Amino acid sequence: MTDPQVRTNTDEAVCLHCAAVFFDLCFRCSRYCASSRYVSGGHRACTRCAEQFESCPDCGTLLRGGRSCDCCARRPHVWNYSYKPDPRFHGKGPLYLGMELEIIVPDYRYGECVSVAGNYLGHLGYLKQDSSIRPTGFELVTHPMSYRHAIDHFPWPLLEALEDLDCETDTSVGLHVHASRAGFDSPAHIYRWMKLLYRNESAVSTIARRRSHYAPFDRAARARVKDTSKGPQHALGLDRYQAINPYPRQTLELRVFASSLNAQRVQAALAFTAASIHYTRTLRVADVRAGGWEWARFAAWVADHPDYQPLLAEMEDLACAC
Repeated sequence: MTDPQVRTNTDEAVCLHCAAVFFDLCFRCSRYCASSRYVSGGHRACTRCAEQFESCPDCGTLLRGGRSCDCCARRPHVWNYSYKPDPRFHGKGPLYLGMELEIIVPDYRYGECVSVAGNYLGHLGYLKQDSSIRPTGFELVTHPMSYRHAIDHFPWPLLEALEDLDCETDTSVGLHVHASRAGFDSPAHIYRWMKLLYRNESAVSTIARRRSHYAPFDRAARARVKDTSKGPQHALGLDRYQAINPYPRQTLELRVFASSLNAQRVQAALAFTAASIHYTRTLRVADVRAGGWEWARFAAWVADHPDYQPLLAEMEDLACAC
């Protein structure tokens, strides 16, 4: 970071461009901050200023004096695209997965679909606007969940309920999975995980059921994996619309999957993310030299781990289980 022009809430000097990309602006002290809290009304506060606010007794959202909690009062509701509430973690970490499921919704049932989705989700997630969904639709976003919690506690009947209301998905809409950076052992682990995906583009695309210009296996990104695995600040100059978006501060976003209202396919996307991270956790140089990055080796490993049954079922359905 060069040409320091602004200071963060920790008094670290950064250039204005990096501040805008990697930090939030605290509405109370007007300083950029690497960690912030959502304040009811659409504001963000640095952790220091956040101590000045009361919290909603029901959901924990920070409240400005005398104001009600918009997170509780406006349910069910479709929030604007920039809405980013404080994460609520479900299950046992350190690896948490957050899902973004883009859904095409018919105009004549939009309100009904919002109500059904909101009621099924409860406090596990929320709905957001997304102008890329045509002709109309919303993005279903979950709070961070462990893989096991997602399989056991996500309201899977919701997907069939939305399909019964004439909602649709196709290859123009995606399913994105955020994996917490804290769930990786080290930058070297991130590097091994990213290499596994980039070296198996064809098989990953088969599992994802699409190739999209919103999630390409970008050559420039692949060439910089060794650097971007060290942190989002090393991704400057790369497009965030790629197979693995390395820009989020707390997560890595796997963007390759086609959206779906089929429970097995959605579960398989979560399973693939968790399984590939688990698989690459202990890969060493000798393992890689013995074929550890080959798809057949990974597929055999999945077959030996019944916790990832949704992924194995998809692999068998798509004839890429070996």
